[in-house]
Amino acid sequence: MKYKIFYRLLVTIIVFLFLFASCVSTIPKEALLLSKENLKNRQIQTRRFDTDEKTLLSASAAVLQDLGFNINESETELGVIACSKQRDATVAGQVAAAVLVALLTGAVTAVDKEQLIRASLVTRPIHIDETDKSKCQTAVRITFQRIVTNTQARITRREGINEAEIYQEFFDKLSQSVFLEAHEI
Repeated sequence: MKYKIFYRLLVTIIVFLFLFASCVSTIPKEALLLSKENLKNRQIQTRRFDTDEKTLLSASAAVLQDLGFNINESETELGVIACSKQRDATVAGQVAAAVLVALLTGAVTAVDKEQLIRASLVTRPIHIDETDKSKCQTAVRITFQRIVTNTQARITRREGINEAEIYQEFFDKLSQSVFLEAHEI
């Protein structure tokens, strides 16, 4: 009798151990690898400047505001700026198709109405010479995203903006702004 209870308990424990062991999952190796496209995007989104982090953040905020962005969050200790702007997202072809569908079927079709464009900027100081702290560079990375909503206030698209021309234009303006900040103009 005692052995029967012991064996039942032992079998129950073994079954639970197998159940718990089967719940353990491992991270696939490819989950932590960056694709070539990610590396290319990072290269497009990042630049180095021969200035300190505070000056670069100030210049970046000025450029973003000049481009029509509203600063939502700014943390100078962490080197982060988050901003956004609202823009019209109406596409003439989409509206024409919606009108045609409405005329033929009587159904109302939602069309893209507006887009929220967000920018996230992060800076990182790079000390070139550890003995001379005055010789510093700062890396800055900015990403742009857009969220498109339709006439029914539903999100129709959420995407990153990866056109190199947009980033090049931003960094050109930032270079000019850093120059002006450095010379206190």
